[in-house]
Amino acid sequence: MKNISLDITKAACFLEAGAVEAFEPKVKEAQKALEEGTCPGNDFLGWLHLPSSITPAFLDELQACADTLRANCEAIVVAGIGGSYLGARAVIEALSNSFAWLVADKSNPTILFAGNNIGEDYLFELTEYLKGKKFGVINISKSGTTTETALTFRLLKKQCEAQRGKEEAKKVIVAVTDAKKGAARTCADKEGYKSFIIPDNVGGRFSVLTPVGLLPIACAGFSIKDLVGGAQDMEKACGKDVPFAENPAAQYAALRNGLYQSGKKIEIMVNFQPKLHFMSEWWKQLYGESEGKDLKGIFPASVDFTTDLHSMGQWIQEGERTIFETVISIEEPEKKLLFPNDEENLDGLNFLAGKRVDEVNKMAELGTQLAHVDGGVPNIRISIPRLSEYYLGQLIYFFEIACGISGNILGVNPFNQPGVEAYKKNMFALLDKPGYEAESKAIKERLG
Repeated sequence: MKNISLDITKAACFLEAGAVEAFEPKVKEAQKALEEGTCPGNDFLGWLHLPSSITPAFLDELQACADTLRANCEAIVVAGIGGSYLGARAVIEALSNSFAWLVADKSNPTILFAGNNIGEDYLFELTEYLKGKKFGVINISKSGTTTETALTFRLLKKQCEAQRGKEEAKKVIVAVTDAKKGAARTCADKEGYKSFIIPDNVGGRFSVLTPVGLLPIACAGFSIKDLVGGAQDMEKACGKDVPFAENPAAQYAALRNGLYQSGKKIEIMVNFQPKLHFMSEWWKQLYGESEGKDLKGIFPASVDFTTDLHSMGQWIQEGERTIFETVISIEEPEKKLLFPNDEENLDGLNFLAGKRVDEVNKMAELGTQLAHVDGGVPNIRISIPRLSEYYLGQLIYFFEIACGISGNILGVNPFNQPGVEAYKKNMFALLDKPGYEAESKAIKERLG
């Protein structure tokens, strides 16, 4: 099978000749530090060789649990936030029917996502939708006390028990949590829920290939064996002994750091397939949370083309030249649709008659690349043969290993997120959470 491929020619040309190659020693050093566990955050390197460590027996256990949920649920709610849901959603949305929520697909349960916000209307409407339905819950939380997820799980647990009875609810509520500690672990053990472990050495944004991502993806009816197989092949393709010029993750990490040093502070992830929207959302967390610290880091943004060419296209074409683009291009769509002929031709589009819609999309992609490069925007291109579990597995691991390398080159700890706690402390103080009395008093005096 082919691998996904990387084309950096339309971006490297914005740097001095040999600039990317000059990063080879730094890339090798960064990758060596990952392999030997000598880099900052070395207690969170469990993702590095995770694909090759996953056994068929473990995948079978996950699949068996997914099959039980699929057989007993019309809908399955995945409760989690950040890395606890974005990876699963990225894969599920990429592979699902774009109108799955309208299509009466009796062969697969509806997969819903919650616990990622505190919107009262959203949660009310979710609970209303679930009334009278046989639904299950996958509660994904290492601690069990993350506000958004814990609040949602409490609501869903009560509703599931009320609608299905406590004993039946136990069979369709699954916990993905810490092995030994935390509120979610205590609850799972007390209630007798089936549970899976989030490894201590894998951070949330790197956890797609753990039960965090694999269980929901299996519940949606997609092959986790193929997903892991793709990741395993990409692990080999980006190994420490692969020559720099042949290692796509090394090339990507080197180029984006070179562009950053040249003043390109914003990376825009671009897709020309709406199904990849949540892949960009996962990527934004992966890179934003990994690199955005110590007053450093490329700002990760994303757009859905051609849609956003009619909103953000002007800024990208002629705005401040602090950006570069990384385009994910799908070589072959899963379906075929030909553009029809029209006798009146009022829209003037008969010149497209008989062409595949994807050909029009590909020419829009090429035309956009040429225009943006001419406008001073470096353009990186990642080609994927087709949207499948195997190639998404490749893409996920490619971005993960490149992120680890890139963060080490940047000189930050790519695996912590100390800044995420700041808003939580303020929120708890404002809500008068026990134990935050001093903070509550200080913040209320500050607000007058």
